[in-house]
Amino acid sequence: MFSELMNLLRACFRPGSEGFSRTGSDAGGRQDGLLWYKDSGQHLNGEFSMAVIQANNLLEDQSQIESGSLSSNESGPYGTFVGIYDGHGGPETSRFINDHLFHHLKKFTSEQQSMSVDVIRKAFQATEEGFMSVVANQWSLSPQIAAVGSCCLVGVICNGTLYIANLGDSRAVLGRAVKATGEVLAMQLSAEHNASIESIREELRSLHPDDPNIVVLKHSVWRVKGLIQVSKSIGDVYLKKAEFNREPLYAKFRLREPFKMPILSSEPSISVHHLQPNDQFIIFASDGLWEHLSNQEAVDIVQNSPRSGSARRLVKAALQEAAKKREMRYSDLKKIDRGVRRHFHDDTTVVVVYLDSNLVSRTSTAKFPGISVRGGGINLPHNTLAPCTTPTEISGT
Repeated sequence: MFSELMNLLRACFRPGSEGFSRTGSDAGGRQDGLLWYKDSGQHLNGEFSMAVIQANNLLEDQSQIESGSLSSNESGPYGTFVGIYDGHGGPETSRFINDHLFHHLKKFTSEQQSMSVDVIRKAFQATEEGFMSVVANQWSLSPQIAAVGSCCLVGVICNGTLYIANLGDSRAVLGRAVKATGEVLAMQLSAEHNASIESIREELRSLHPDDPNIVVLKHSVWRVKGLIQVSKSIGDVYLKKAEFNREPLYAKFRLREPFKMPILSSEPSISVHHLQPNDQFIIFASDGLWEHLSNQEAVDIVQNSPRSGSARRLVKAALQEAAKKREMRYSDLKKIDRGVRRHFHDDTTVVVVYLDSNLVSRTSTAKFPGISVRGGGINLPHNTLAPCTTPTEISGT
């Protein structure tokens, strides 16, 4: 069995193929095969590092870091915005979030003239409503877009305060120094919404008391309605509006009985943290990283390594673990092309944001020239609607 698998993999090793061995560089980052990275950059409150490794044929992860004005009138407040958008069923939703969420946030910040939990919640809601409009407009020609969705993790640093908002199972982890020992300990900042978590299953059952199949254990994995692992997302309209859970949507996505209330939610979990001088850095990553590294393992790698390239280092550590679990060499895993690579690990995005206490503590009116970087990958043109995948179940991440 193992030899047959390796024969399949050898057929997919294409180190000389176009788009695989390509290496390029520009101010926005470098592409090296399936790896995109920006080892170092400067944001308003310190330095940052980004990396994306592609596994799917079409990159479903999208990401961005924006630093400078957080309002549309460009007059402040100033701060840093980080977004990790882990798509499932296709890249359309994560791309849409990448194009719209930050603009919505800037609009609502301008209206309120400050950053707040309410501003972030409104930005999430406007993004969800915008994608629902896309689904409604494209339903007759591309009905499968109703089964495309995305997790959404956002961090905003403004005026010494860190806001974390999350839908799904991406994760933000803080590295905090302990003065007495010098250790840097991991502190998870984000709440996750995955049916593998018992409290999430209990929440779903309490919201849907008349549905004995609201969560189903399928192939040893808990899934909402037997279809998807996450309970909150942007998109996945087929599980939010009954009018999109019918033909011509693929039968495997259609529920046997109509539903009266949304099964999935787009209401983010939002927390507020007042940054301390001993807060060293924040790791934002899609679940592809956390499948292979614990919070503390990730923090240790960042803390014990140079700042430049820290995100790329985390991606490599996760891939080394993925290879180890499959009893193969990391060097062989790197040769596997996109598509087949998804059998070994997920698309994985990592952004490490370092916190300079002198810069974090300054007021949100301090001007900054501004940066805008988006995570890359080998992809179709940005305005191309990708063919929707048709898996038996959607992992939700």
